[in-house]
Amino acid sequence: MLSVVIPSLNARGTLTACLAAVDQADEVVLVDAGSSDDSVAIAERSGARLVHGSRGRGTQLHAGALAAEGDWLLFLHADTLLAPGWREAVDLHMASRPGSAAYFRFRLDSDDRRARILEWAVVARAFLMKLPYGDQALLISRNLYEEVGGFRPLPLMEDVDLVRRIGRRRLRSLPVDAVTSAERWHRDGWLRRSARNLLYLLLYRVGVAPQRLAKLYD
Repeated sequence: MLSVVIPSLNARGTLTACLAAVDQADEVVLVDAGSSDDSVAIAERSGARLVHGSRGRGTQLHAGALAAEGDWLLFLHADTLLAPGWREAVDLHMASRPGSAAYFRFRLDSDDRRARILEWAVVARAFLMKLPYGDQALLISRNLYEEVGGFRPLPLMEDVDLVRRIGRRRLRSLPVDAVTSAERWHRDGWLRRSARNLLYLLLYRVGVAPQRLAKLYD
């Protein structure tokens, strides 16, 4: 059984399409952190199982995993759409590589040429460093998830923290796109947003606590 876990906070702009794209899942668990828009109503109309959680993506993902019933978990951001063919790729991975986790190809929903450059950089990072981010989604068996300790209630870098515990040898790339909203890059600026993300990763890698990074992020 495959459970898709989606953390949400005021995600009405992308949530409908995100949920529609995963209608082949056996279960969809949406963990809402107190949305003031109609995210909860959207989730209820879609038939998703609704869980109310504290704010913070790591905390929400942890709560969603606890509530989910599947023996495989697919963690997905609310602003990300899985491309057609995702279920077939997931089924093949679950059948052939039960001891490994998997992530999708990063794509942005923008025609800007800078989006293509950023996509290439993410592919290089994921391939060379085995460091996919949460916006590439993460497929993992419950056995492996529990073995490595699952998501920790971190305010930032929860995806990097989990992937590092999974380990390079237990990560695989799936040949299907995870298409993420480019709104943040359009809003903040392509160079500024990318540079800030890289800076936070470097600070985290040298030991700066996620709690401190979250204060800087806000």
